[in-house]
Amino acid sequence: MDGNGRWAKQRHQPRLYGHKVGADSVSDIVRVCREIGIGHLTLYAFSSENWQRPTSEVSGLMSILRKYLESELPRMQKNGIRLMAIGDHSRLPDTVRQTLQRTIAATADNSHLTLTLALSYGARDELVRAVRAIAGRCREEHLEPERITEETITAALDTAGLPDPDLLIRTGGEARLSNFLLWQASYAEIYFTEVMWPDFREAVFLKAIDNFQKRERRFGKTGDQLYEHNST
Repeated sequence: MDGNGRWAKQRHQPRLYGHKVGADSVSDIVRVCREIGIGHLTLYAFSSENWQRPTSEVSGLMSILRKYLESELPRMQKNGIRLMAIGDHSRLPDTVRQTLQRTIAATADNSHLTLTLALSYGARDELVRAVRAIAGRCREEHLEPERITEETITAALDTAGLPDPDLLIRTGGEARLSNFLLWQASYAEIYFTEVMWPDFREAVFLKAIDNFQKRERRFGKTGDQLYEHNST
């Protein structure tokens, strides 16, 4: 969800104003996902690298996050939205971590849409933690290295139990992954848009979905192979 700060700067507003308006975009996109039947939505809300930003901005972002979770809980419950989170949450302020945990627990039985927030998340950090966990299994459970498979690694990631993303959208005109779901997004369709996140609302999102639906997903196969499979 990129472009909040630049969007605010263009309007001669402080960066946090852009983040606050960006929270409204979150609510709008979550609503649309639920209405059109998307089962999983993952939002890159705060990266492990974002801790390097000015202290005042980080503090403001944490405050926005906490208030968002508190204000959106009734709507999540009403609309059957389950909240999950990935990342290293030990670095989050206590008040934010506690609010996050309460919201996750309160929505655990909801099933219409799973909303996953990537908080203090970085894919390389996730992979390091997964490798350490698997190494621990090799030592403690005598897991033989040759028995380590893709499934072993997937199960050790923060996203264990979640499907790999089909579509990855990057807003704000940047054309890079920025350390997001590097393992999971290996076959995701990628959509880049110049629209900055505060302006990324229903119409722009549906345009991305329409673009995705027109793509041919081959997963290493040829188009002819897919046609033959679909015609049988």
